[in-house]
Amino acid sequence: MRKVKVAATQMGDQGCVEDNIKKAEELVRAAASKGAQIIQIQELFESPYFCQKEKADYYSYATELEKNKAVNHFKKIAKELEVVLPISFYEKKNNARYNSLAVIDADGEVLGVYRKSHIPDGPGYEEKFYFNPGDTGFKVWDTRYGKIGIGVCWDQWYPEAARCMVLMGAEILFYPTAIGSEPHDSTIDSKDHWQTCMLGHAASNLVPVIASNRIGVEEDEDSKITFYGSSFIAGPEGNKMEEAGRTEETVLVAEFDLDALDHQRIEWGIFRDRRPDLYKIITSYDGELTV
Repeated sequence: MRKVKVAATQMGDQGCVEDNIKKAEELVRAAASKGAQIIQIQELFESPYFCQKEKADYYSYATELEKNKAVNHFKKIAKELEVVLPISFYEKKNNARYNSLAVIDADGEVLGVYRKSHIPDGPGYEEKFYFNPGDTGFKVWDTRYGKIGIGVCWDQWYPEAARCMVLMGAEILFYPTAIGSEPHDSTIDSKDHWQTCMLGHAASNLVPVIASNRIGVEEDEDSKITFYGSSFIAGPEGNKMEEAGRTEETVLVAEFDLDALDHQRIEWGIFRDRRPDLYKIITSYDGELTV
């Protein structure tokens, strides 16, 4: 048996980088005290969700990996608590800027960086103004406690991303997130749709899925988003094992036996019976293959 405990945290913006890091550390320590070994913090937790408006001043939030306050802080925490911490941050690399995630192993060392592949662009979620498209491709990290794949927010709507990571050996999928109401239409509530997409990733790939979202109301001039929380941990059959509410700061923890899950995937035959020779159309934009 290879048992692992995973956690999702959920918090609101605390007003400044230092306070956000402090609050995130409190939640990480709370998760570790419950035995969690891989702990997910939400997307871009160092700051408010600055993508509501296109403002060049917000480019200043970006830092090089080596200089990022959250990454450097949580390298020490990961080593102290012997936990794996995927840390979302706004990355600056020369003239490029990315919505990135650094994976810190349980010894405090950074295993590498994933850059968000799918970049949304819509009212209140103006991410194409701030981020280059990720160029790392999908990644799987062989951490002390298991092989994990991580997508960032908008990545979670794409079954191709989840399938690619599982094909690469991911035993658990993690999705740090910042999603809530639509500033242009307050009647839209995507919470159920959001969860259903990821529950589908769990069920179709027979792997656990962990999603960590933010909470609270954030305003920028005439734009306002109410982040709806609802972080959750899904089992390998698409079943919600743990779920947070829409407004409370919290930590969710669940345990999985990775060897048992591996046996389940083999037994179901989902990966044995795949037909990649028939899937080439997925590489097209318009549903037609060019010769």
